Amino acid sequence: MSGESCRVKANIHELKQSEQQWRQWRRFLHQHPELSYQEKETTAFVRRMLTEWGIPSRSGEHGHGIIADIAGSRPGPTVALRADMDALPIQDQKTCDYRSRQAGVMHACGHDGHTSVLLGLAKFFAENRQELNGNVRLIFQHAEEFTPGGAVAMIRAGALEGVDVVYGIHLWTPLQVGHIASAPGPFMAAADEFTIDVRGKGGHAGLPHEAVDSIYIGSQLVQSLQGIVSRQINPVQPAVVSVCSFQGGSSFNIIADQCQLKGTVRTFDEQTRHQIHNRIRQLTEHVTTMHGGMGELHYQDGYPSVVNHAREFERFERIGVEQMGSERVQRMPYVMAGEDFAYYLQKVPGCFMFVGAGNPDKGMVYPHHHPLFDIDEDALLIAGELLVSMTLDYMQTHTE
Repeated sequence: MSGESCRVKANIHELKQSEQQWRQWRRFLHQHPELSYQEKETTAFVRRMLTEWGIPSRSGEHGHGIIADIAGSRPGPTVALRADMDALPIQDQKTCDYRSRQAGVMHACGHDGHTSVLLGLAKFFAENRQELNGNVRLIFQHAEEFTPGGAVAMIRAGALEGVDVVYGIHLWTPLQVGHIASAPGPFMAAADEFTIDVRGKGGHAGLPHEAVDSIYIGSQLVQSLQGIVSRQINPVQPAVVSVCSFQGGSSFNIIADQCQLKGTVRTFDEQTRHQIHNRIRQLTEHVTTMHGGMGELHYQDGYPSVVNHAREFERFERIGVEQMGSERVQRMPYVMAGEDFAYYLQKVPGCFMFVGAGNPDKGMVYPHHHPLFDIDEDALLIAGELLVSMTLDYMQTHTE
């Protein structure tokens, strides 16, 4: 074992001494969640910690997010690590002493854990500057949950300037704690949004021939949209079109003059993505016109697909096997959830990784964005060890 490898092992052991503090930070943040673009107190909390540890930092655009740098004692590459900080508009229904204190807002996706891990690593790297062959860039990002996402703004603010590689983790309850997963190439889906306003002609429910029923038209449109993937997209290209909201009408005996559909499109291939967009537009016009109504499509391109770089995935897989054993490192199948970490990977090489946070024995079985969502906090240290190892390994192999 090389001297560098010995130091890596020693450093990871040192992380375990701070694990309890990480859990405390995570529970504090879980009690005080803030929605996207409202992370004022969370940002202040992070900045206080960084200042205490002597880590210089600056804000992103309009005061959102934090970019901080830790310079090593020796020259080398710059490794960026990113954590998201925002919560969701969901009422926390758990029964525990760290339950959210903010009505209608909770950390239902693990971002409190992500922030706590990166805080722990900030302290760790600041205390071990002398062993860094390069620099660590810390990106505490706002608004991952809300399109267009905070990543774009952080990049505009210079979060990736001078960065050679970027890594991020997501605590993932569908994956058992003690396991990690990722994939080379396309990993998480592009996530687009659409709204369709259907307009007809209102009337009496007993005289439908004198009206143009917007709800009937909307229903026909839903059926047509669901057929895009099953009959018009190459079966080897993963894709989803889901209509998730159908709003219209106000009474049992009035034919609604308008209704509204809302949904999402998930894809991995850009050609498929554009094909579905165009087909939704064509169907909106055709179906509504055919039944005597009018339709207006509002389509918003969301986050692109998360595409991991092959060499950095190989690094993840090698390090994961070394640390945890091959049986605990998985190649993840396509994940239809979206992530704005994709924007970082479009700019510089990197890898996004899942760290298992589910545990049926502790009741951590609920999916992300569920009001009973929780994580096994044992995952925090695993995530920290993984990111430290990825960082130091990259520095070791790319030192000039």
